[in-house]
Amino acid sequence: MFLVLGVVPAGSGQTAPAEPLLHPIDFSALLFAPQNKGSDSSGASPEAIEEPHAADLTLFPHSDSAPWLIQGQSNIIFQSHPGFHSPYQGTNSFHGGGEYKTSLLGTLFLAYSPTHSVRYHTDLIVDFESAGGRGLSEALGLAGFTNLDVVRNPNLGSTPYLARGEIRQVIGLTDETVHAPRGPFSLAADLPVRRFEFRIGKFSLPDVFDINEVGSDSHLQFMDWTVDNDGAWDYAADTRGYTVGGVAEYDDRNWSFRYGFFAMPTVANGISLDWAFSRARGQNWEYEWRHSLLHGREGAIRILAYRNNAHMGNYREAVRAFVAGIDPVPDITAHERLGAVKYGFGWNSEQEITPELRLFSRVGWNEGQHESFAYTEVDQTVEFGGDYAGNQWGRPFDKIGIAYDSNAIKKDHQNYLKDGGLGFILGDGRLNYSRENILESYYNLHTWKGVYYALGMTHLDHPGYNRDRGPVWVESVRMHVDF
Repeated sequence: MFLVLGVVPAGSGQTAPAEPLLHPIDFSALLFAPQNKGSDSSGASPEAIEEPHAADLTLFPHSDSAPWLIQGQSNIIFQSHPGFHSPYQGTNSFHGGGEYKTSLLGTLFLAYSPTHSVRYHTDLIVDFESAGGRGLSEALGLAGFTNLDVVRNPNLGSTPYLARGEIRQVIGLTDETVHAPRGPFSLAADLPVRRFEFRIGKFSLPDVFDINEVGSDSHLQFMDWTVDNDGAWDYAADTRGYTVGGVAEYDDRNWSFRYGFFAMPTVANGISLDWAFSRARGQNWEYEWRHSLLHGREGAIRILAYRNNAHMGNYREAVRAFVAGIDPVPDITAHERLGAVKYGFGWNSEQEITPELRLFSRVGWNEGQHESFAYTEVDQTVEFGGDYAGNQWGRPFDKIGIAYDSNAIKKDHQNYLKDGGLGFILGDGRLNYSRENILESYYNLHTWKGVYYALGMTHLDHPGYNRDRGPVWVESVRMHVDF
């Protein structure tokens, strides 16, 4: 009964976050219409699916016009894997013996809009979260970990914490408006076609950047860290996936540009943020072009760039010190310097093919010489996949999804792990390098109002980039409740 009512606070963590999650918790595909700003499309042809009222997809009804919003959700994920080939293990290895774990993530969304002007709209957003349970192998040993809800530091416990506390301000430049789906991050029903948007406070970068309607929501879509997010995007975040900063954005009819400035953690995968922005900061730029390759369908392309300044180490220097006999084992933390720079780029696209079928892709790259610091240990990533709605078999809110992702690290990073160094996620003690390849699939079943169940299967080749280990099959059962 508690699960059905959705009152179990959960969280095995967020991704790199959590990122996240919630990295991000993107309600896009089912509970709310897609968040492609400047577009009034639901992501499916009107004749194929009639856009549901939010009350149809949540346990309790919510007003479409009230100046406030109170909403919540719970996500419970059970995952297991049988034993697999594992001739040796290190401190950060994915366990070769069979195991199973459950994560629990619960979020309470609160928002209030003190203004009533369409052209000048303000949202005050406060979200609380509880993350409990565990991830397989304590979320170690995989660059593309299989559960985005898992916090990488289980010692933080499940005590509720402030996930978001932000102010969002819209300044319209025209009286012409477009429909804006109401949700936990925006209460406006309509927005000016051309506008500035500003956000300041505490939130997660995937709330705003690298959003993809097919692959960004670990609660209703895929669950893997490097499928729901660009794995090579080492975005500013504490170990729960949140940071403090601001975003400035310009939106036009068919395109948007956004820039963000954020606090970095004091140490890799740390819970504390460095408040000295002069020495540590994360900067992000993203251009979004809402353009379809097919007439009458929806599509978008996003190009991302980021630059992080932080107290980071250098893999090449750590390996040199080990080879010279200065360090008994490679130790990236012994070669950290203030003001070190890590930068990278990303590509993100989505395309509606039919009213039921949507495809997506991501490509990510970073310079790879400096320490993986905030999200996961990936220097290059390529992914593609899609989802298919159940219209044809009379279940329009069910979805089938499948995605393939291939991750890699650069030579300096490889040598560091090969010589026995430890990252904050990886470290088998040895490394016979190969790309880490992931194939994930799911069937998400809408059972009643805001209750969903999903069955998932993930196949991983060369976990942690190690050809000597694996392959691994991970089975998943997920229950999601919106209330």
